[in-house]
Amino acid sequence: MLLTKFLDPKNDVAFKKIFGTQKNKDILIHFLNDMAVFREGKPIVDVSFLKTIQDAEAMAKKTSIVDILCEDQDKNTYVVEMQVAQHKGFEKRAQYYASKAYVSQMEKGGLYENLKEVIFIAIVNFTMFPEKASYKSDHVILDRENHQHDLRDFSFTFLELEKFTKTKDQLSSMIEKWAYFFKHGDETSEEDLRLIFEKDDIIQRAYDELDRFHWNDEELRAYDSVIKHEMDYQASLDFKFDAGKAEGKAEVARLMLQEGSPIDFIQKVSGLTSQQIEELKE
Repeated sequence: MLLTKFLDPKNDVAFKKIFGTQKNKDILIHFLNDMAVFREGKPIVDVSFLKTIQDAEAMAKKTSIVDILCEDQDKNTYVVEMQVAQHKGFEKRAQYYASKAYVSQMEKGGLYENLKEVIFIAIVNFTMFPEKASYKSDHVILDRENHQHDLRDFSFTFLELEKFTKTKDQLSSMIEKWAYFFKHGDETSEEDLRLIFEKDDIIQRAYDELDRFHWNDEELRAYDSVIKHEMDYQASLDFKFDAGKAEGKAEVARLMLQEGSPIDFIQKVSGLTSQQIEELKE
């Protein structure tokens, strides 16, 4: 397997190394300013990282709920998620995480009127909204009748990498460059990096964090363990799919046997061998 200089920014360990450390918080600030839709149009100038564990149950299991949780200088909260594997109901998961972040403000004490905005941003490596052509979508709560934006404390931004098809020669905005970075980071050559991001110091720094030769052995082992986990998860899904497919074929064959269909016809329809079909008679 050919080793590239740059690692994959979609990897959980790499993603948090780039965007989730105090050392690189200026990279996160630039990314948020490029991606988010702000209620008051005020850019972020500083962020403070918060604990990513949001409830007691998760804390007991010692598992991280979100990838990055932070607040800006005005105490608005940002939830940033990288999601590689497709999960059913991820849009509901996004709303759950946002609501947990919103509620946690009250746990610190205070009044309802002082609750601050929660901005949820997700980069997903699959298609979430098949009916939408755009790879980036921004969602807010609007009045159904007049579309007024009265409930303004929640916003959701999704970057669907599967829909992003622009080549390195077509990039014209920072959002497009970030999308290219996430989708093709581990395929980028040093020459491409120089040509595409020559004037973008922040993204160049993000690539510098992806340089495998800047990682120590422990970090690389953690990176590889995420890959192994993802491969095991996909293998599990494939096994379940194959098992379900095989059971479906067997069920079709059983029904056809009950109806007295000829063996050769059952073979043709179900894809099973004559021996497999005979065993279903037992």
